[in-house]
Amino acid sequence: MTDIVSYNPYDLPLRDRHRLLTGAVGPRPICWASTLSKEGNANLAPYSFFNLFSSNPPIIVFSSNRRGRDNTTKDTYHNLLDNGEVVVNMVSYDLVHQMNISSTDYAENINEFSKAGVTPIASEVVKPFRVKEAKVQLECTLEDTKHLGNEGGAGTLFICAIQKIHIHTSILAEDGLIDSQKIDLVGRLGRNDYLRASGDAIFSINNPFEKQNVGFDNLPKGLVESKILTGAELAQLAMETQLPSEEDLLNHQEETPDHEEKLHQMIREKIKEGGYQASLALAMNFYKR
Repeated sequence: MTDIVSYNPYDLPLRDRHRLLTGAVGPRPICWASTLSKEGNANLAPYSFFNLFSSNPPIIVFSSNRRGRDNTTKDTYHNLLDNGEVVVNMVSYDLVHQMNISSTDYAENINEFSKAGVTPIASEVVKPFRVKEAKVQLECTLEDTKHLGNEGGAGTLFICAIQKIHIHTSILAEDGLIDSQKIDLVGRLGRNDYLRASGDAIFSINNPFEKQNVGFDNLPKGLVESKILTGAELAQLAMETQLPSEEDLLNHQEETPDHEEKLHQMIREKIKEGGYQASLALAMNFYKR
């Protein structure tokens, strides 16, 4: 018996395939796309097949999928191909229900800004409106388009260059960067589920990119094979950029226990306190005996 089920995606009905994939790949940021039709009708629609792909040039990419039920395309799809302009409004928690309203398939002449109860304001570079209430608004022009198929569920990638960035000052930290807690973003999961990126859901990981970490391969073998410590706990030790010095080892010599189980329990407690170098010193002392 195995605890893994495997599928050829093409053997699955489209609806099941979509639900499995969107349940597995997430949380996904939400592109709340504002566009204009050739007739000047405003359109506002959310897309979770979306992300930032480049900083230089600044590029976002999102996909408008053909409807699975009847293989039709959406207003955003036609508007972008016709006019080549879009405003991407980021969805914070206070806007998630209004965003959800705008996901309805309204007729082309229906204004989703009015339906969703949000305020359209003029952009500075492109013609589509911005959502005043959105904490970040990105004015974009269409750089390229990639059609991924012609059947229901097939996506069209819109590669868009950011021409102007608008940020509410209320979400900025003292260093001028965006505070993750203040922007309070929402991510899309599978089914009808979302994730709120705030509070305890946000955590930081130290990652000194300019330096090499020691890695699992430089940890004592007995530590890596621990039945007590998890991979996540060991990874925090492996992320250190240097092993303890001889002086550090001496400083923790008397503290080093005689039994392996007690050692691993002690290390677990020190990891919780951020004592990574002390944890490594204890382990190196123990396993070099």
